[in-house]
Amino acid sequence: MEVAQNDIAKGRSPESRYSENRSAENALAGNRSSAGRKQGVPGILLAAPASGSGKTAVSCALMAAFQKKGLAVKACKCGPDYIDPMFHREVLGVDSENLDLFFSDEDTLEKIYARHGEGADLVITEGVMGYYDGMSLDSAKASSYHVARTLKLPVILVVSGRGAALSLAAVIKGMAEYRRDSGIQGILLNQVSAGLYPRLKEMLERELKSMGHPIPVLGYIPRDPAFCFESRHLGLVTPEETDGLKEQIRKAGDILSETVDLDQILQIAESAVMQEGERTDRCGGCDGPESRKCPDGPCIAVARDRAFCFYYKDNLELLKKLGCRLVFFSPLSDRQLPEADGIILGGGYPELYAGELSSNRSMGDSIRRAIEKGVPCLAECGGFLYLHETLQDENGREWPMAGIIRGKAFPTGRLSRFGYVEIGRNHGGGPDTAADSWLAPGEKIRGHEFHYWDSTDNGSSCTAAKPDGKRSWNCIHAEKNFFAGFPHLYLPSCREFAERFVGKCRNYQKTSGKGDGPLCLE
Repeated sequence: MEVAQNDIAKGRSPESRYSENRSAENALAGNRSSAGRKQGVPGILLAAPASGSGKTAVSCALMAAFQKKGLAVKACKCGPDYIDPMFHREVLGVDSENLDLFFSDEDTLEKIYARHGEGADLVITEGVMGYYDGMSLDSAKASSYHVARTLKLPVILVVSGRGAALSLAAVIKGMAEYRRDSGIQGILLNQVSAGLYPRLKEMLERELKSMGHPIPVLGYIPRDPAFCFESRHLGLVTPEETDGLKEQIRKAGDILSETVDLDQILQIAESAVMQEGERTDRCGGCDGPESRKCPDGPCIAVARDRAFCFYYKDNLELLKKLGCRLVFFSPLSDRQLPEADGIILGGGYPELYAGELSSNRSMGDSIRRAIEKGVPCLAECGGFLYLHETLQDENGREWPMAGIIRGKAFPTGRLSRFGYVEIGRNHGGGPDTAADSWLAPGEKIRGHEFHYWDSTDNGSSCTAAKPDGKRSWNCIHAEKNFFAGFPHLYLPSCREFAERFVGKCRNYQKTSGKGDGPLCLE
């Protein structure tokens, strides 16, 4: 999602915002001296017993508080979530990083974290769901706990103090003891008054110490509108749509500067510093010996605005490492698709802007003509909805869309399919099927689904299977030049898929007579 609010209304392009974010990141790193700093990445992971405990608000407020102290702060998010990293980016002016142990193995995750943390004084990682909640009801795999254990991150537990007292000691004790290596090294009490906090802190530290868990209570978060973020069906309302968000988070950071022991949190974070020999600039999932800058590489147009905003940073970085040039455009406000050799239509909230997307007929027509002409296209979830003949909004009105997918998209009022999936080609096709040009037989790419809209035609080129193998379903429209469906794909999980997409873009570039393109952007 875009970083600044109302940017499109102010005439600022997605490209300019993207460049500004990179500039801000470089400026932060450039303003700091490395003299006297320890090697490694000081960091903490913020977790909670359950979703809805206030992790995002507390994470953003802490980032703002530490930045106010002059620290270079970076952010991460456990799991496949898109929206929470948008809030991190709104605070920091730099990209957040997803840490996901379904998409990446442990060795790769360590490399991703080390690379992302370069130049930071502190990395704040926001957990997902409850601390131990993983890929299935009975598994901690890919949970916040799994990430913390893999990266050896100390954990700060955010616990709601509303309507509880001594019972909080039982909850914290249970969380700390459930796994011997829980890593919980501090407590933050949410929704607690200034008058009650000193007594709660004294009681909890006494009780926890008596039970063999001398875990410090590091501060409290008062009940204040500054910590209230609005929600909708896919999670939090995005930063772009939240009026006064920067000021709200600044105020939240100012409050935590007074109610939380920031110095003690920094001391805890220092315990996470990795050894110099463990540091690396390479992301095992995103780099490789064949990666190269390509002076005549293909140009890929990436939809990025209020309606299309869900992108993994690692996906875009991998495409650039494979020689692509990325150009961002807005299906909402731009009239025509930029001249490009490939198209990516990411996820987001097109259902909320169906009327605006439909009224921008020239953009829909230009995308349809490009795909019909052979321009390769990846479309995920919201992008998939946009390619339909019609998209029904939450009020039941149907709006004409791009018309590539011969079907209708409609709301279901509930999560239709959700969670991690592995995508593979459907069995039974011959060696020359269109799906084979994207995924070889037996090959899998990982991703996830999370949507309240469905389609009359989800496609049947591939099968999406849950990691435990207990459920699967048909998905994906795979043609020679487009791959479209509900799953959000994590490209580094199947580098071959990404290479085939880039190869299709490069072939289109050659056949269209644009072999000598501009230099690639990094």
